[in-house]
Amino acid sequence: MSDAGPHVDAVDVQPSALGDLIRAGDRKGFAALLERLDPGDLVRTVARLEDEDRTRLLSLLDPDDAATLLGQLPEALAVDAMEDLEPVAAARILEELPSDEQADLIGELDEGDARAIIRHLPDSDAAEVQRLLTYADDVAGGLMVMEYLAYPIDATVAQVIEDLGANAEKYADYNIQYLYVTGADGALAGVLRMRDLVLSSRWRRLREIMIPDPSFVRDTDTLERLAGFFDEHRYFGVPVVDAAGALCGVVQRSAVEAAVADDRDRIYLNAQGIVGGEELRTMPLLLRARRRLSWLSVNIVLNIIAASVIALHQDTLEAVIALAVFLPIISDMSGCSGNQAVAVSMRELTLGVIGPRDLWRTVAAEVTLGLLNGLVLGVLLALVAIMWKGQPYLGLVVGGALMLNTVIAVIIGGSVPLLLKRMGVDPALASGPILTTITDMCGFFIVLTMAAALIGKLT
Repeated sequence: MSDAGPHVDAVDVQPSALGDLIRAGDRKGFAALLERLDPGDLVRTVARLEDEDRTRLLSLLDPDDAATLLGQLPEALAVDAMEDLEPVAAARILEELPSDEQADLIGELDEGDARAIIRHLPDSDAAEVQRLLTYADDVAGGLMVMEYLAYPIDATVAQVIEDLGANAEKYADYNIQYLYVTGADGALAGVLRMRDLVLSSRWRRLREIMIPDPSFVRDTDTLERLAGFFDEHRYFGVPVVDAAGALCGVVQRSAVEAAVADDRDRIYLNAQGIVGGEELRTMPLLLRARRRLSWLSVNIVLNIIAASVIALHQDTLEAVIALAVFLPIISDMSGCSGNQAVAVSMRELTLGVIGPRDLWRTVAAEVTLGLLNGLVLGVLLALVAIMWKGQPYLGLVVGGALMLNTVIAVIIGGSVPLLLKRMGVDPALASGPILTTITDMCGFFIVLTMAAALIGKLT
């Protein structure tokens, strides 16, 4: 390849400049440039490349370097790039990734692309990926890596050290903290620290120096269970066993922490109306618009329903124009109280503290809190109305409406996530608009109905 190419200042790299190097085939130029970029600049620069330039970059890099770069990109961009690569090139890059990352990427590909790439993986890698793909993403089996070292319980120290030396190059990429010891049936029997291996006599057997009855997790354990395990134990990783007790992988603390962060990001994005998966501004315009509109179109219908309550009481609102000032306050404050209840229910669902069957206990707890907070907030708002207009009945209407609507909001906020969970709907996705619409409708209805009943006192 030619060493000539556009000169690029590594301090401020423009995607167009990197694209010029890629299109010129200047391997040395763009490889040197990528090495000088810190991880944040690297992701930003590569993410802003044209799709074809990003794919060509991965195909021109050595598979090991391409895998490193792929691992730093957001998953959506990495998947798009993999889909555009030739299956053979994609398989060579995937070979350099840990088994869990291989499965994550292949699991997001179109079925045809996934099958084509798997066909070009080594048989051992293909078998591992296909096994990992049988698990959900948020259980131990879906998060575990299969790059670990396990030896029979009757193996000698000399045999293990000989194997480590013979396969040093292969094992160099493994994240090894412990060796695992298995029984004749493959069941996890113990763990072995490297220092105990190195400092033991070569003729001793592993059963004599291993730590028996080690901690482990099941391959079906949920992300919440794994997060709790690592909160309680200061381990870098934990072995995973199947239903028969056979060792089948290792879950690393870093993988669980990353999965928890991803889950929180997903919940946040869903709550904000970003549905259909991750969204980046480098994605096709129509795809992004369609995903957002699927949420916004529902919201506009719900808001029209809420606004219709005001239209039905238009005469009351015209007669007591001061009510227009308090309607958004009541709506917003009730929504805030409801969102607090949603957040607590979502958190307790995540931790496994409650489930859909705890609906009535949750409602009872929220009613008590809603009455207390509603009373305090209602009194404050009533005092503001009285001081502003000198009208006690106005204070009674807006203060009473806020108190009642706060109780309604916390009941809805606390119970809707549980109901949606029971129905198999993502609570984070639908709780927000349901809460907003109902609290707005109820708030408007209570205020305007009370005002209509006391219209003679308010005018």
